[in-house]
Amino acid sequence: MTDVRSGSETRRPSLFWPLAAIVVPVVSLIAKIRISGAEKLPREGAYVLAPNHYSEFDPLIVAVAVWRMGRAPRFMAKESLFRVPVLGAALRATGMIPVARASSAASAKQTMAQSAALVENGRGVIVYPEGTLTRDPALWPMRGKSGAVRLALADGIPLVPMAQWGTQEIMGRYQKGLSLWPLRKPVRVLVGDPIDVSDLRGRASEPAALNEATARLMNAITALLEELRGEKAPAERWNPSSHGQNETGRLDS
Repeated sequence: MTDVRSGSETRRPSLFWPLAAIVVPVVSLIAKIRISGAEKLPREGAYVLAPNHYSEFDPLIVAVAVWRMGRAPRFMAKESLFRVPVLGAALRATGMIPVARASSAASAKQTMAQSAALVENGRGVIVYPEGTLTRDPALWPMRGKSGAVRLALADGIPLVPMAQWGTQEIMGRYQKGLSLWPLRKPVRVLVGDPIDVSDLRGRASEPAALNEATARLMNAITALLEELRGEKAPAERWNPSSHGQNETGRLDS
């Protein structure tokens, strides 16, 4: 069942309005998005939404789904993009969050500041916990990284898992163009219950706690995707390093 609702973020005039006026109709022409579990995404306040990622097109699917659930879709973006003229101004104006490669200490400090800003402004952010397109040959979620859980643990922000399936029929992994015909290909989106990581908040700087929180998140995302696909995921999650792949998915020499 499709669950679409309005929220204060989508009703409030902002730069998202002209963007939504363009993006939502175009994406809706390409994909017929069915949303289940929209009530599990907080109507107000901060949140970290963690979806699966297997297509270059799925950020648009996720953005439209989040907008239809009454929230403004803000993503983590590479810090270098914020230095690009015009684009950088647009990213800052819409509240996107920069992420930079830095030392552990600097990264931890940045995470604390970003988390506090989310809470202060009552904003949400979409973070792909895999960090890139999954390398799993069957498009199941692979090993996750700790970025999403770090943000959530810093200020007790709701950590919400999400899965989407069907986007691969529009643009497959590494596919150069879109498969537009037939139009309105079905894409299903399923939002899960927030992950309980309250027992780990006091240990947010410990690698073991971050690994445990990340495992809970990836297990939840995988379970949602299993429900959408109607099949079980492999018992062992794909790990690029154990399959001779680097972060871009290329084989290491």
